[in-house]
Parts: sequence; structure tokens; C-alpha cells
Amino acid sequence: MTAADGWGRLFVNLTVLAAASLLVIGGFAIIDKLTMPGAGLMISGMFTGIFAIVLLCGHFTLQPNEACVLSFFGPYVGTVRTPGFYWGNPFYSKKKISLRVRNFDSAKLKVNDKQGNPIEIGAVVVWHVADTAQATFDVENYEEYVKVQSESALRHLANSFAYDHGEADEVTLRCGVEEVSSTLKGELQARLAQAGVTVDEARLSHLAYAPEIAGVMLRRQQAEAVIAARQKIVHGAVSMVDMAIRELQERQIVMLDDDRKSALVSNLLVVLCSEAEAQPVIHAGAAAGV
Repeated sequence: MTAADGWGRLFVNLTVLAAASLLVIGGFAIIDKLTMPGAGLMISGMFTGIFAIVLLCGHFTLQPNEACVLSFFGPYVGTVRTPGFYWGNPFYSKKKISLRVRNFDSAKLKVNDKQGNPIEIGAVVVWHVADTAQATFDVENYEEYVKVQSESALRHLANSFAYDHGEADEVTLRCGVEEVSSTLKGELQARLAQAGVTVDEARLSHLAYAPEIAGVMLRRQQAEAVIAARQKIVHGAVSMVDMAIRELQERQIVMLDDDRKSALVSNLLVVLCSEAEAQPVIHAGAAAGV
């Protein structure tokens, strides 16, 4: 057993301290007679008091989601995880570690993506200590270890994916959010396992092109959006022209030869695809005396 109930040992230690006080007081009462028993009682009382004070130093408390790692002159003894009041060997080295869930918000890192484009990327990592012995003895500083390894994994992630234009069916940083987050979490867990840390969640918190190419990439995205919109407009216009011609012929509203079909198609496409409003032209012909 690495630690005992603190309340029971507190009663015993206070009893020893009280007995030491009585020995000192008793020895002082008879020391005036210069007898050996009086001096012996005082010396015994002082040593007993020192022993009692040393025993009292073995008490410690634990809050919820807190652990205490115990070692005895080097070797690891054990870990106490249950909240409460405890007593352990006064010569144990005691190091308390929080087991609470923590967030690490990385700085915005400037790295190159898979295609060599400079981008800015950041992530939020949710983690907690699972193995207190590893966190204490296997790494120098587990909190700093989490920070350095998280940024290293984030850089490797950025180099492994394209920002938004990869090969066919390739996952990208911008479009494959779930896949990218799962990859980042898996790599972080592999890196942080040595420190006894468990990664609960890892997600990108910032993703953008670097300032020096942001303007060029924005214009490219705008051009792609315009092309996509034009494709939809043309597809819809062609469908509407086809429907108009078929309706005119099926209802026999007007009979169209090839030349009139071409003119009608041309006029309808101009009206449907033009960004500006069409200006109709009315041909009066001979009826207007022209």
C-alpha cells in the first residue's frame, strides 16, 4: 500500500506528539533536582517530538482529477488517484499531476503544403494525462513535450496534404475536414503516448494561404467560381431553348425552318446568358410605312 488513510494516522501522530510534550514537561518538572531521570525524560521527549513532526510531514491531500506520484529515494513506488486525505512515508517524494482535460491552441504556423504553396495553419488539441508515471519519468516536461510534438505533427500534416487542389479524389486540407482531423489525432497520439498523454480531440483552428500569395489565390478562386456559374447558366439556357423550340413545334404555333431556328436560338441564348438586360427591337416593316 503506497498511502494510508490520513485521518487515522493523524490521530496516531498527534497522540505521539502529545506524549512527547508530556515527557518534556515531566522532565522539566524534576530537572531541578539534578537527577538523571529528569534529563532522560526531556531528551526522550525532544526526540519523540521530532519524530512526531516528521510523521506529520507525511500527510497530503488530493483534489478531484488529481494524482500524486510517489517515489522513494529514486525508485517509483506508486500513484494515488482517489481524492481524499492521505498519509504516506514522510521520505517519499511526492509530485502532484492534474488529470483534468486541457486545451492546447497552437500558434499560427507558416508552412508549405504538399504542392509547395505557403500556407498558415493552426490547431486545437484536447488532451489529458493518462499514465502519471510516464508523464513524470519518461519525459523532462510533459506539458512542453505536448506543445513541441503538436506543432511538429501539424507541420507534417500540412506537408502531407494539398490546401484545396489535389489530384483526383484526393483529400485536401480545406475540403477533407474529418479525414484531416482524424489523421492529425492519430499522429499526435502516436507521438504523445511516450509521455503518458491521451489525445481526446484534434482539429484545425486556422487555415489560410500565406499573405504573399493570398491575393493571387483569391483571384483564382473567383475565376473558378465565375466559370462554374457560367457552366450552369449555359446548361440552363440550352435546356430552355430546346424546350421552347419543342413547345412551338408541338403546338404548331409557328413553323420554323433551319434559318429561323438558328436566329431564334441565337436570340434566346443572348437573352438568357447575357449579364445585362436585353433591349428588344421591334421590326415594324411595311405595316408602318417604312
